Amino acid sequence: MTIDPEQIRAEIEALVSQLPDPADFSADTENGPSLAELEDIARRLSEAHDVLLTALESAEKG
Repeated sequence: MTIDPEQIRAEIEALVSQLPDPADFSADTENGPSLAELEDIARRLSEAHDVLLTALESAEKG
């Protein structure tokens, strides 16, 4: 894993760019994201978290 901030930023941006626009969901629960969409959002956020965690661990070691 690299600790290059630009590469880490690019990886995070690639993951986050795949998230739906929050403006697409209203506060009305009928128009909110489906369970499948929420699971996909959670998975992508978890992947972004893992990238950041791995980068932090690499920075601490290096």
